[in-house]
Amino acid sequence: MAKQVDPRSDPDVPKGMSVALLKDLHLLTREGQLNADARRKLKQIRHLVGLLKPALDDALARQTEPVIIDCGAGKSYLGALLYELVLGPAGRGSITAIEARPELSEQAAARAARFGQERFRVATGAIDKIELSDRPNVVTALHACDTATDDAIVLAITKSADHIAVVPCCQAEVARQLETSKPADPVLAALFAHALHRREFGSHLTNVIRALVLEAHGYKVTVTELVGWEHSAKNELILGKRVNRFDVAARAQLRATLDSFKIVPSLVSELAKRDLDPRT
Repeated sequence: MAKQVDPRSDPDVPKGMSVALLKDLHLLTREGQLNADARRKLKQIRHLVGLLKPALDDALARQTEPVIIDCGAGKSYLGALLYELVLGPAGRGSITAIEARPELSEQAAARAARFGQERFRVATGAIDKIELSDRPNVVTALHACDTATDDAIVLAITKSADHIAVVPCCQAEVARQLETSKPADPVLAALFAHALHRREFGSHLTNVIRALVLEAHGYKVTVTELVGWEHSAKNELILGKRVNRFDVAARAQLRATLDSFKIVPSLVSELAKRDLDPRT
């Protein structure tokens, strides 16, 4: 049976959160109850908002009208809560939710209108096809599947975003490339000789490469857990803050990693097409 919750005191409900908005997002039932799935989602988003707070505070301190881009927004849980908890109280700044599925974009836009989130915008389409009018200060992607996370990273690097935060979801591209990879070092080859290991190691290697790519483009990167593993198997949070134009050591490390495993992920090739090759 769902637990009756007092939204004003429940530790998994962010302070200051509109109960009506939580109900509209189906994170509370009509009766104000919080079920297990909703609690899991709320806990992830609450933790992410907390971890994003330094980036958001920095953007608000540096910019009169900071721009946040949420890639692969889905139902726009994150965007709605960021507006409610951060941009709404600040009275400035905007969020643009990029989502490829029109029905989800329409739902998000309608919700923003209902709750007076006039600086919440929706862009429908693929992340790499959206034209942005302003440089983003913060780019986020929460559980954007497979290479959608890479599209968010490319957007951040291409547009020189000050901050990026991604929580990768399923990711199979590197694992597929490892199927035909023949590393010279037999120790490396043993790491992904079996299909199960290849899938798991490919996922890990993908995120290692993502962090190196960001570092190569001058971001100071932190990799941490979003929430406890009991709440989500897709739990790795990659945070980046732009501090330099590029990093020579990170570029050398990236080249060595790619050469060792005989792979070229689309993240690297897409940046190369834009004259932003992180290896050179």
